[in-house]
Amino acid sequence: MSASNQNWPSLRSVGLDGVLVSFGGSLSEPANRAALAFRAAVDRAGFAGVVETAPSLVSCYVRYEPLEVDPQELRTQLQGLMDGRDWYAAPLPQGRRLWRIPTVYGGALAPQLAEAAGLAGMSEIDAITALSSARVRVQTIGFAPGMPYLGALPQAWDIPRQTDLTPNVPAGGLCVAIRQLVLFPVATQTGWRQVGQTAIRLFDPTSDTPFVLRPGDEVQFPAIDLDTLDTLRDDPLGGAISEELP
Repeated sequence: MSASNQNWPSLRSVGLDGVLVSFGGSLSEPANRAALAFRAAVDRAGFAGVVETAPSLVSCYVRYEPLEVDPQELRTQLQGLMDGRDWYAAPLPQGRRLWRIPTVYGGALAPQLAEAAGLAGMSEIDAITALSSARVRVQTIGFAPGMPYLGALPQAWDIPRQTDLTPNVPAGGLCVAIRQLVLFPVATQTGWRQVGQTAIRLFDPTSDTPFVLRPGDEVQFPAIDLDTLDTLRDDPLGGAISEELP
């Protein structure tokens, strides 16, 4: 995919106070990279009237105050920024972090590991090795407050979601489907298969920075045993550590 593609990127209005700049019709690494990089560039540009920006898997949403800015003028500014470089080859934003989040795989806490491993053509042991060593990017935050969509996993993990819902995956549950991982901040039902359990609390509404993970961060989920997980439950980060990426 490249910026010369005849359909992408695209710019369109959303409601009365939004603009959506999209870099693809489906998820890909270049399109996600472009969305993250473009969002950072809009924030740096400081266009008048812009009150919020947010990336999705392949798009950047820009919300503005319509009483403070001419919408067409803002669209022209965004178009100029969009046309100014190849966003698919742009570097990822500065300030990203690499997180390592301790995870128990399988067993009573993650009962669908065997099923997911089978769909991926692996034994449970090989699946744990693959998932615990994978380094994935936070592609976007969505569905629930602070909930990351992480990818992309190797092709073997292009497994479908379930046709039926799992009634309850607890907070901190790590689930897999379609070459992505999701980590739940709250207990919820889901069609994704739970393969692991962490003790991290992803959302703190009392904090000035309520989301632990941010789009563009990278994450690994090293394997631990159940006893170790129990010792981490009193830690809001569940034993997670992070370092700034270059």
